Amino acid sequence: MKDSILRSTIRSFFMAFFAMVGIAIGFIPLLFIFAALISSTDEDLEVKSHYSPTIVANAQDTRKALSSKAPAVLKVNIGGFIGSEKLNMHTIREQFTESREGELKNDRVKAVLVHINSPGGTVVDADGIYRAINDYKEKHNVPVYAYIDGLCASGGMYIASACDKIYASDISLIGSIGVLSPSFFNLTELMGKIGIESKTLSAGKGKDNLNPFRPWKPGEEDNLKSLIDYYYNHFVDVVTSSRPDVSRARLVNELGAQVFPAVKAIELGLIDGAGYSLNEALTKLTNKIGIEDDYYQVVKMDRKVSLSDLFKRDSPMMTGTVNHKLELSPELDPRLMNQFLYLYLPSQ
Repeated sequence: MKDSILRSTIRSFFMAFFAMVGIAIGFIPLLFIFAALISSTDEDLEVKSHYSPTIVANAQDTRKALSSKAPAVLKVNIGGFIGSEKLNMHTIREQFTESREGELKNDRVKAVLVHINSPGGTVVDADGIYRAINDYKEKHNVPVYAYIDGLCASGGMYIASACDKIYASDISLIGSIGVLSPSFFNLTELMGKIGIESKTLSAGKGKDNLNPFRPWKPGEEDNLKSLIDYYYNHFVDVVTSSRPDVSRARLVNELGAQVFPAVKAIELGLIDGAGYSLNEALTKLTNKIGIEDDYYQVVKMDRKVSLSDLFKRDSPMMTGTVNHKLELSPELDPRLMNQFLYLYLPSQ
C-alpha cells in the first residue's frame, strides 16, 4: 500500500514538473518578442547592423585573419533575379553602408569586386543597384571591377555598366539590352463561349486600358509602349556612356537584345576581357590599388538572422510545417510579376 502511494506521489511530481517545463518553454518565444519590442522603442534607439563581414578566399585561395588596419576588397554578389527578397537595391545599399562600419571602419575597403551571374530583373532594382555602385565609388574613391561567371544579361549588364572594368569567364554570356513589359491576355472570346460577362468600374481616362475582360480599343497600349521605349533608351544611354566602344546606332539597329559569348562581347566593346578566372580578375583589381602580395582580405557581407526572420508568417517556426518541393525549371520570383523588367527570358 505504502509502495503504491509512493509511486503515485513520484508520478504526480514528475507530471507537474514537466508541465511547468513545457509552460516555461512556451513562454520563451514571447519573451524574445517582448524584448525585441522594448529594444525598438524611440527611447532606446541604436544603430543596428543587418550584415556581418565574412572573410572569403583571396586571389591565392587563402583566408587570413589580419590586422584591423589591413586593406580589404569588398565582394558583392549579384546572383539570380535582381529584385528578389535577397537581391534588390535596398539589400545592396545596406551592404555598402555597413562595409564602412564595425570591423571595416576607417576606410579599410579599398576596392569592390562585383561578382555577376544573373539574367537581370526589375528595372527599378537594376537602376537602384547601378546608382548605389556609382555613389559608393565616387564617395569613397575606390575602383570597382565586375567579374562575370556565367550570365550577365539585361539588368545584370545594366549593373555591370557602373563598373570600371568588366572581365568574364570564357563560357559566359553577355548582353540582352532590352526591356520586357508584363504580359497581357484578352479573354473575351473564351468568356463569350462559356457565357461569362464582366464589368469593371474605373475612373480616370485610360485607367481600364488593356482590361482582359473586354475587347481592346485601338491605341490602348500606347502609354505602356512609351514607357517601354523610355526605359529602353535609358538602358542604351547607360551602356553607351560607360562602354565607349559601343556605338548607339549599332546597338539599337544591329545588336539589339541578343546575348553574346564572352569572346564576341569583347569585339563588341561590351566587356574588357574574356577567359579570366575569378582570381585573375581579383588580381587585376588588387594591382590597381597597389597591392602585389597577399596582405589584404576579401570580405563579403552576410545577412544576419534576426528575430523578425524567425517569426515571419511563412516561417516554419510559425506555421509548424516544412515545405518540400522539386523545381525542374527556374521559377520566376513573384516579386518580379507585373513589373517592367530588364530580364533575359529566352523561353518567351
